[in-house]
Parts: sequence; structure tokens; C-alpha cells
Amino acid sequence: MTAPTIRRHGRTAPTDKLALSASRLTAGDVLRVGAVGLRTRPLRAALSALGIAIGVAAMLCVVGISASGRADLQRTLDALGTNLLTVEAGKRPDGKPGRLPDQAVAMIKRVGPVLNAASLSRLPEDVHVYRNDHIPAERTNGVIVYATDLDLPTTTGATIAHGAWLNPAIAAYPGVVLGAATAQRLGITTAGPGVLIQIANERFTVIGILRPVPLVPELDSAALIGTHAANDHLAVDAAPSIIFLRAADDQVTAVRDVLAATTNPAAPYEIAVSRPSDALAAKLATERALNGLLLGLGAVALLVGGVGVANTMVISVLERRAEIGLRRALGATRGQIRLQFLTESLLLSMLGGITGAALGASVTTAYALIQHWPPVTPAWAVAAGIASTITVGMIAGLYPAIRAARMSPTEALGSV
Repeated sequence: MTAPTIRRHGRTAPTDKLALSASRLTAGDVLRVGAVGLRTRPLRAALSALGIAIGVAAMLCVVGISASGRADLQRTLDALGTNLLTVEAGKRPDGKPGRLPDQAVAMIKRVGPVLNAASLSRLPEDVHVYRNDHIPAERTNGVIVYATDLDLPTTTGATIAHGAWLNPAIAAYPGVVLGAATAQRLGITTAGPGVLIQIANERFTVIGILRPVPLVPELDSAALIGTHAANDHLAVDAAPSIIFLRAADDQVTAVRDVLAATTNPAAPYEIAVSRPSDALAAKLATERALNGLLLGLGAVALLVGGVGVANTMVISVLERRAEIGLRRALGATRGQIRLQFLTESLLLSMLGGITGAALGASVTTAYALIQHWPPVTPAWAVAAGIASTITVGMIAGLYPAIRAARMSPTEALGSV
């Protein structure tokens, strides 16, 4: 009796000699087979994933810490306001320093959108501050003495850490308010009766200590006295050297444009107008350049991790030739072998990526809390970090996967 036949590829062949068709792997099968190498060599897999994790964590830390810093700056500016402007005397045409008119503050206050204004008058450079009269004359601590208007805190946003601010009664007497850095340099932690410092040849009572002033950092290293005290006790004519003013939020640019001509109508070109919040924004822009460098270092670390994954996968192919040969002999196709090793590489990279994302977010949060910043880890950065690890894993596993798929069953089993 003739065996049943079937036409295949243009030829007739007995059905009992037909090769069995290759079975298809489900997604679950692919994951289980791809995870075999990770389970059997956990230490090697962990070390390879660590390289990926370090790269992702480095990039997330850079982005997260930068975002946290920007959030803190924005919070600071929201609290202090961005409507503070400063007016200073610039250079005259002959190169000599200019001078603000004595009526400059009064003229600025006449501008409609100006909410308030206050001046500082820098005293001559030979007026120094000492803890007491036993300190050597050359140890000035870099403290600058200013005569100030009484509404300076309202204008600049300065606040008192200890003691009190100058008032009309005290401003005519030898009382002084110290900036935060000045108090630290002089070793003064409290203010009040009995706390004295030496200014020139006069003893002044420390009545207050300021907190740091972010928008006006020159106040941190200043000693502030009243205008009448400067005239009566130090014999100094206190002319304004810098003026601070607050303008209506929606009129800051308009006020800025007219300040020079308002302050000194005869020579507006001698007046310099600035906005302190712009300096903070410029500082942040400078930090972004450094952040770009750090991101580059993180990318290099991620690349090194990818090379580690590729090396691990190549060695895995060489060590598992018997497994590859056996699977090929049992009917696994080249595509299934290729998919197995590519899946293993992707799983290894994703393990490193997820670990790195968690590590980077944790470090960012810890650093931000130490700096008293709002912790921010952008979701796009986490997604980009994990996506980059998938890309690295795919590239790193491509060559080993192709190499494993090209290995014939006889070659793989014969090398055992």
C-alpha cells in the first residue's frame, strides 16, 4: 500500500518524513527563557546592571538637583519679588566715579509706579569696623560701613534675625545693625545693650543682626548706621551711593527706562540701573553650563555600562554553546535564539535602568532636603533614563544575539 503523499515546494514527499514545524514562543515564554541567564549567573548580572544603574543615576541626579535648584530660586523670587531695582552712580566721561544727587531718592519717589525707595550711603574707606579697640588696625574683616534710610528693610526685603532695626529715636545715636556675614566675622551672635563694636574711634551698640539678603548680598557684609549718627558721631557727610526701589510689578520695565533721567536729569549717562533678580537668573544660567558637563559624564558612565552588558552577553554566548546547540537540535529557530539573547540583554539593561532611576531620585531628594530645597525629579528625566537603557540594551545585545543565532547545532554541540 502506498504511503500518503503531499506536494511541498514543488515536490511530492511522504507525510511521515515531513519535518515538524517550529512552535511559536509566547511573550511569557520569551521572558522566561531570556531570564535564564540572569538567574543562573546573578553576580555577573548584578555587576553588569550596576554599570547601567550608575550612568542613569548620574544623569538623573544632575537633572533633578538642577530642577530642585531652579524650584528653590523661583520660590525665593516669588517671596522676595522681582520688582526690585537699584540705581548707582557710574563713571563720568573723564573716567572719575560719578555721584548721585542728594535729592535723588525724593525725585525717584515722585515716579508714579514706584512703591518705595531707600538709599545707602557708603562711608569713606578709612572708616573701619573692629570688635573692640584692641584689634590691630589692619584686621578690618572686609566690613563696609553704610549710612542708611530707615525704610531700607521694607524696600529690600531684609529681615531681622536678632534684635531690632533702626528707628527715628535710635538712628541719631551710636547704634548699628550688622549684616549676617559681618556678625559672623566679628563673632557676634546676639544684639542688645552691652554688645559693642568699634567704628572708627567711636563705640556703637549692636541693636540688630540681619538675616542673609539674597537680592542685596552687599548687605550681608555691611554695618548699617543712621544718617544722623554718621554726621554727628563720625563727622561724615553721607551722600547716597546706591538707591533701592520697588516698582509695580507690571511697570518694572517702564520705570527702569526712566530712572536714569529721573535720578540725574543733567547727566543720565552717569547713572547705572540694574535689577538684582537678573543677577540670580544669570547665576542659574552659569550653573546650567556646568550641568551640561555633568550630563556628559553621566552619558559616558551609561556608555561604559552598555559596554559591560555587551561583554557579559558575548561571554554568555560562549559559555552557553551547549544550551544553544541543544535548543537548535530540538527545533528552536535562529530567530528564537536571537530573540532569547536580545531579551536577556534588554532585561539586564532594564534592571540597571530601574535601579538607577530609583537611586538617582533618592539621591536628588536627599540632597534637596539637606539644602532645604523643594525636591524635584522630572518625570521626563526618569522616562528618558529608562528609555536610554532600553536603547543601550538593544544595541549591546544585538551582536551577541546574532552570533548565537548563527551558531549551528553541530558546531555548538561539537565544541562541548
